[in-house]
Amino acid sequence: MEDKPIEEILDTIGDQHARAVLAAISVEPKSAKELAEECDLSLPTVYRRLEMLDEYDLVTDRTLVAEDGNHYKVYESNFESTVISLEDDEYKVRIYREENLPDRFSQLWDDLNTE
Repeated sequence: MEDKPIEEILDTIGDQHARAVLAAISVEPKSAKELAEECDLSLPTVYRRLEMLDEYDLVTDRTLVAEDGNHYKVYESNFESTVISLEDDEYKVRIYREENLPDRFSQLWDDLNTE
């Protein structure tokens, strides 16, 4: 994600439908069909937004097997919070993930030492 232009990341998280999808999967994992119903979006729109969010590693998916043997994916949010800041006339986006607690502490420590 570091090599992506900041404008692309901001456009992605600024998209109304992408935010609706993220809000829906922040509570619990959901299938694309469940997302379409909950967010009142078409299935193709949901898949496009999931693809956009996946490009920036903001969602993850896993395959489940239904009782009838069919496979389907559920999607979940891959981060806890996003911080957008303006530093030295430049926007910066930080994505905080639960599994990156040591990295978050290191980043916080580095930020405190620069002030």
